[in-house]
Amino acid sequence: MSRTIRDALTKDTRLCMSLAARPSNIGTRFHNYLYEELGLDFVYKAFTTTDLPAAVAGIRALGIRGCGVSMPYKEACIEHVDVMHDSAAAIASVNTIVNSGGVLHAYNTDYEAVATLLAEHRVPPTLSAAVAGSGGMAKAVVAALRDNGFGQVTVIARNEVTGRALADQYGFGWRAELGELRPGLLVNATPIGMSGGPGADGLPFDEDAVRGSEAVFDVVALPPDTPLVRAASALGKTVITGAEVIALQAAAQFELYTGVRPTPDQIRRASEYSRS
Repeated sequence: MSRTIRDALTKDTRLCMSLAARPSNIGTRFHNYLYEELGLDFVYKAFTTTDLPAAVAGIRALGIRGCGVSMPYKEACIEHVDVMHDSAAAIASVNTIVNSGGVLHAYNTDYEAVATLLAEHRVPPTLSAAVAGSGGMAKAVVAALRDNGFGQVTVIARNEVTGRALADQYGFGWRAELGELRPGLLVNATPIGMSGGPGADGLPFDEDAVRGSEAVFDVVALPPDTPLVRAASALGKTVITGAEVIALQAAAQFELYTGVRPTPDQIRRASEYSRS
């Protein structure tokens, strides 16, 4: 990159940001790489917060153009935005906020990314599937599975209230634990395996279930080679990683913020840079 921060920033520079419980540099590096390559007067910065209402109010008050929303704020931020677009309203989960003249518009680009990756990796919808988790990302996954033609899906969640609600919304089943089920597709939509978390070294499914599956999808992006990804790869399974999800959803966010759609090659290079 040729510009320095001192040379690049002016009073007209537009700020985009992210909110997460455990921020990473992936989004920051992805967006700033493309701003530089495309010559856009934007800058991106990751944040965390313990005061979500004030943080979202700050987006509006300070004219921050856009915000990526990660766990655990994808549902909690709904009451603080003004317009819920179809992608967010359909699953009651937000991963993108766009500030248009003080009006906060909410979207969900996770859904689009998950649906695209299921198709790109040719995961057959005839497979039975189990989705671990019942939060915002799990909602995007379950909705994408339903819309991609998967008919046998079980939501695995210890929280019976949220787990049953998610399963019932899409006509699927709920279980507190995987137990004896051996679905063809395993999807982790929990923080298990995430760097820096309490379950960083853990597996959301036992090794026997991984061995019995045909495909494994882990939405955790940091690290890209989670324990689940490593276990599935070693067994020769079809593997979809969180790094793939974050690249596609970030590209969609980038377009919402800037009005510019990066090329597939630019997305690939920005994704590689974000994880380097």
